[in-house]
Amino acid sequence: MTTAMPWAWAGDHTDAHVRETGEWMMNAATTGLVAGMALGFAGYFGGFWAFLLVLVLGVAGLIVGLVVQGDLDLHARRQR
Repeated sequence: MTTAMPWAWAGDHTDAHVRETGEWMMNAATTGLVAGMALGFAGYFGGFWAFLLVLVLGVAGLIVGLVVQGDLDLHARRQR
């Protein structure tokens, strides 16, 4: 029996593989939903400056994540 999850499993892995390794990956729509909700909560409860702080820290986290994942090479950009 499978349950509906708000994320997509990574690649072609089966449910058994995911249970064994713990590998999973959120798709772009779910990631955008979570980011939008976080910004919405920050804006509603903390005001405009909290909204901006969450936005800036989110972008910084995205950049760090892309560098660690290998999808963004800052060294190549610095050579220009």
